[in-house]
Amino acid sequence: MVVFSCTDKLEENDGQLAAGDLDFTISDDMVLPLIGGYSAVYSRGWEDPLLIGVRGDDVNAGGLGDQPQFADTDLFIYDNGFWMYNQIWENFYGDIVRIVSSRETIQSYKDFAVEDEDLDKADQYMAECKVLSGFTHFQMSRLWGDIFIIGTSDITAELDKGVKTKAEVMQYISDLMDEAIPFLPDARPNERQDVSGGVTKYTALAIKALANLELENYQAVADVTGEIINSSKFNLYPDFYDLFKKEGERSNENLFELQYSDYGTESGAENSHEYGPFGPSNWTPVVAGASEGWGFYEPSLKFIKFMLDRGETTRLITSVNFTPRGIAEITSDPAYATLPSFVSNVTPDGDIFNDYSRAKFASGKHYLPSIDLTPGRTRYGSGKNLIVIRYAEILLMYAEALTQGASGSAGSADQAVNTVRARVGMPALSGVTTDDVMDEKFAELAMEWGVRYFDMIRLNKYEELSYEGRTFTAEDELLPYPQAQLDLLPLDNN
Repeated sequence: MVVFSCTDKLEENDGQLAAGDLDFTISDDMVLPLIGGYSAVYSRGWEDPLLIGVRGDDVNAGGLGDQPQFADTDLFIYDNGFWMYNQIWENFYGDIVRIVSSRETIQSYKDFAVEDEDLDKADQYMAECKVLSGFTHFQMSRLWGDIFIIGTSDITAELDKGVKTKAEVMQYISDLMDEAIPFLPDARPNERQDVSGGVTKYTALAIKALANLELENYQAVADVTGEIINSSKFNLYPDFYDLFKKEGERSNENLFELQYSDYGTESGAENSHEYGPFGPSNWTPVVAGASEGWGFYEPSLKFIKFMLDRGETTRLITSVNFTPRGIAEITSDPAYATLPSFVSNVTPDGDIFNDYSRAKFASGKHYLPSIDLTPGRTRYGSGKNLIVIRYAEILLMYAEALTQGASGSAGSADQAVNTVRARVGMPALSGVTTDDVMDEKFAELAMEWGVRYFDMIRLNKYEELSYEGRTFTAEDELLPYPQAQLDLLPLDNN
């Protein structure tokens, strides 16, 4: 595990600032360690979202001929010596310790603060750090189950407490959000003026709902998501396709997103996620010179046929970029010999996805049209934000909680599901069941942060994950601890 002490480096906007150089009497500077906490979360390794989501039946590994252990993971064949497991462990724990260090540094500013305004600001900033810490612990525990909880910069003391069960971690996250909520802005992230797009009370509520969903505490899920819905602060972005492009960044739908920018300049500094793994390794972009991708993270044929069977148009066009080889693969099944005209290897923005060996389809939700690139920037997806939690997921969690027996204060399960369906022109349902909600989540949230995979293992729907030659069992739910960490830390290898 990567360990940072409280007196190590704190991230500033585009550089490093040693904590020993800080003057804690200058309250205006307490935003710097907060920015460091955000920087830790935003600077995701490209491997993080891939590994989190690849085991679901909505997405396949792609990347044929490269990273065979990643492809094996998609088949539930795990090698704890695979570099990606260890890298993601280090990524998230490194982030957690940086966030904790940021929170403790803000506390140092608070210790010297005099004005009530500065004291309140310190409480808010520390609460934001708790939300970021909750998010990182959440992702870690979903992957590995029992993990260490890191709540202070005394890493030795935290490790000495041993690993906590997944249930204990999820309860810790829920409680941590309760600690943070009273000090957070009662606003959408896009309403914030101090840290634009930063987390708010509703981000914390969303993370609390996710943690309680993992605990199968459906009444808590209904209560928390109901509070978000009843706030009337959020609504679905009108255009599902544009939601995942630059037009949809910091929209009223987004409760948490990782923010990036190339600052609208053709060269120089930029903060960008590496979207290469999601892109085609052979395309003809509208903007000549726009870089291709690597050909990983492929929407599954099962998902595509599921969407065709439902009569989906908008969500299928948005979620999947087709190649001629992929279209031929679909039509080779007599039941899909004739496809709707919208199934094409030309995207609505005119980019052409040609055949390439590593995959037959690409993720449309991680695609930025070449015409949206800042002139002079050629990297695939340059400057595009990465949405983490959005209002559609809140509505569907609320609906599921009600179908699981919880009581709700924000309308019926039918109303919640139909709000999501109406945006993309799907007909209304009545008498919604849990299976209906899972189907809706499959259609709405595919390729997003492993939502589908973790839903299926929570509900023990192993048959859904046993597809295209795979066989999934309860033993496949969690990744093994990385061997590099077993060699360093007191982890149970069973």
